[in-house]
Amino acid sequence: MPAHLIRRSALALAAAMALTPAAKASDFSEPWKNADRALVIDAYEYNSIDWAELATDKRIVGFINKASDGLPPPYFCFGDETEVRLCKTLWKRHAVTRELFQTRKVVAKALGLKWGAYHLARPGNPVAQANNFIDFAEPAPDDLLALDIEDNDPAQWMSLEDAEEFVRQVHRRLGRFPVLYTNGTTARHIADNRYKYRLLSRLPLWYARYKPDIDVHFPMGNWQGYALWQFSAQANCGRFRCPYRVAGTPNDIDVNVAPMAAAELRAQWPFGGLIDVPADYLASIPLPVSREAGLAGNVTITYATVATPPTFEEMVAVLGARWAKFRNGFSMPVVKTVPRRPRFGIAEYVAWRRTEQRSTAQLEAFTAAADPVSTASTELDRTSGKGLSRPF
Repeated sequence: MPAHLIRRSALALAAAMALTPAAKASDFSEPWKNADRALVIDAYEYNSIDWAELATDKRIVGFINKASDGLPPPYFCFGDETEVRLCKTLWKRHAVTRELFQTRKVVAKALGLKWGAYHLARPGNPVAQANNFIDFAEPAPDDLLALDIEDNDPAQWMSLEDAEEFVRQVHRRLGRFPVLYTNGTTARHIADNRYKYRLLSRLPLWYARYKPDIDVHFPMGNWQGYALWQFSAQANCGRFRCPYRVAGTPNDIDVNVAPMAAAELRAQWPFGGLIDVPADYLASIPLPVSREAGLAGNVTITYATVATPPTFEEMVAVLGARWAKFRNGFSMPVVKTVPRRPRFGIAEYVAWRRTEQRSTAQLEAFTAAADPVSTASTELDRTSGKGLSRPF
């Protein structure tokens, strides 16, 4: 091969290799391979943690631990012997879990880690679950709070409608909002129905998906990015292969990546507010992206706002007004009645003219009561019209 062709091929290969790290280091394609991206561990009571080993990984910024699970156990135990034993076992587990939670909180904060707690949402009273979560976690102002909705299945997990009420109760008591943890399917459903789920769709998103790339799956029409992405768990991490291993933790530990460096994540923690309302996806025009920017790696699509989407109340008001107008179109017009007066018909008028008997009394009676359109008889003839002569 000629030398100039060899040099050209080498340059092309080098350019291709230079593009690969940029694509993999993007926020939607294996961002954990970027050493600048902060990582967060989330665990539950059965995960064993070697805190001395964990502290050696300087990319770990936060630790989120499971707190409450559905409703609290009953305070009093009733029933037969089996039911009472089960009730006492639940209380013992509840007490041990809470003690472990509080111990881990102290250790994690002593190691300089940001702390967080999540509630596993179950079917049942959402207000009582929110109170159980807050009473269990006893969160400090800088502790992250998260609502864990495993799937959009009200038979097994909290319904999305109840989740909205859960979020309201947390805000009533603490004055801030939790983060929403859920999978890609449920996140997409919430995003597609954001006019219905006006709180869930505005919570910072803790996204769970165990694929290396999420470009085409992420609900970009509502969320412009994630707060955390749970990319590694028991589903895709085993003995021989794992996207990322954290020292001092078992293989099934959940690992999350943030789309930012450690310092920025610490500044934004605990994500207690609502995200800004994005421009409506259907009422916006995507701004063009240059070919060079597209080849350089993943880019965020931005939209030029065309119209502000109407609120639910505005749509109801407009539809109600149009329905009232449509319904009124079929209504019969209202006929107004005119007070009746003594009638002086055409026949009486003609007879009166022919006789030329125009006394003052008759003239005043005619001026006050005559109706030249009516042809009916009048009381005028029977009372004061005896002097009239009829030509018939």
